[in-house]
Amino acid sequence: MVRTALASTDEVAADEERTAAALVTGCRPLEELEPRHRGVASGVLRSVVLRPRQNVPSVEAELYDGSGTLHLVWLGRREIAGIEPGRRLRVEGMVTVRDGRRTMFNPRYELRARAGE
Repeated sequence: MVRTALASTDEVAADEERTAAALVTGCRPLEELEPRHRGVASGVLRSVVLRPRQNVPSVEAELYDGSGTLHLVWLGRREIAGIEPGRRLRVEGMVTVRDGRRTMFNPRYELRARAGE
């Protein structure tokens, strides 16, 4: 109760997404995703940036579900319609660790309805 009262809007949305996703789509909390295994997760995008990597454009985003974060990287893209901060997203792909962070390269994704939509 106190946690909910003090939590940010993103934290509350991510918590709700994680609970709903686990029941409906079989997603796992981000903190439980294991490197070198395929994973399915759901959460809220906290940031999205265009970051060139060795002359190749890439869209990078941070997915948050209240338990942890997952770094998402789409190589060869300058933008992806619907991928924006605050958006709910379900992703599937191979989990790796890069620079000490759980990362998925070119994950399959499904845009989910935003809170209130």
